[in-house]
Amino acid sequence: MRITDVELFPLKLPMKQHFTISNGRVGDASGGAPHVYVRITADNGAFGWGEARPSHRWSYETLETVSSTIKDYLRPLLLGMEATDLRSIHAAMNREIRAGLDSGQPIAKAAIDTALHDLIGNAFGMPLAQMWHGSPAAGIKLSYLISTASPEEAAAKAAYARENGYEGVDVKIGLDPQQDIAILEAVKAAAPDLFFRVDANQAYNLPQAVALAKQMERIGVDVFEQPLPANNLHGHAELRKKTTIPIALDESVWTPGDVMQAIRLEACDTIVVKLTKMGGLSGAKLCGEIAREAGFELLGGGLTESTLGLTASAHLFRYLGIKRPVDLNGPIFLADDPVEAGPVITEGDVELPQGAGIGCTISMDKIEKFRV
Repeated sequence: MRITDVELFPLKLPMKQHFTISNGRVGDASGGAPHVYVRITADNGAFGWGEARPSHRWSYETLETVSSTIKDYLRPLLLGMEATDLRSIHAAMNREIRAGLDSGQPIAKAAIDTALHDLIGNAFGMPLAQMWHGSPAAGIKLSYLISTASPEEAAAKAAYARENGYEGVDVKIGLDPQQDIAILEAVKAAAPDLFFRVDANQAYNLPQAVALAKQMERIGVDVFEQPLPANNLHGHAELRKKTTIPIALDESVWTPGDVMQAIRLEACDTIVVKLTKMGGLSGAKLCGEIAREAGFELLGGGLTESTLGLTASAHLFRYLGIKRPVDLNGPIFLADDPVEAGPVITEGDVELPQGAGIGCTISMDKIEKFRV
């Protein structure tokens, strides 16, 4: 089953509301959000879809770099390769686009890897769970993401989450330590019984993070995600000694080697598994399995992917046995996307499709509508 075509579809998907992290806005209601869809076709007519969700506020990859990487470097490499030989395909991609501190354009490679999983599943009539020898897909719980500088708005969003069946909230902080505390107190008061995940996206230095963690202990935060810069594993290890709150790493762990390094340095309690940053389903699955077998808790995360990326991620998180509500927040922020059939998403619940591959049907009319 040889690869005969790799098609690229750069998109701007409409958003319902702005989305801001500590480094700035990653999508807005006026300009939309950048996504790249990829369709890979084999010589037997089977095809599969994958998605990249670049954000220059979160990593160095952009809509333009993902597009040029796939079009000019990965597509010529992949044509003619055996579609089921994922190990050789990843080795070839990693030779073509070399690793730096991460695996080398992992967001672009994630779209390729995800599309190949979908292609293989479609070709053999197997859902992802069957490909991984796991139990049939059922459903997964979503957390509700809160990103605002207003404690009053944060409280209103937390109350909405609690009233609409969400079992967890994911609160973005990193604007100002005092303002952060006010936001966290407001959220806890409005939703005292929900799983409370707090994400700083590398916003703080060690003294600030220690002070914040002490306040979070008082408030009742359940996990503190990526408080320090990504390369400061020793700082995260030191922070763990000074707080009882579990520390989670996201931007620090892009590869299985990163997970091993975090384990060796005792830099965290929890690993955030994120399909897009880890080069697709192959890399994210391996990272999750290593962390799980080492006794670490796993959290699921995303980068505001559309329904396609959300579904692929949800299949993986269920396979890995992640119990906590996962941060796949596309439905909160995206107004529309090209998936016309797939999972059933009802507020904090996702019922996964039972079909082959990822299980999503893509509308070419919407691909053209959102194409840039």
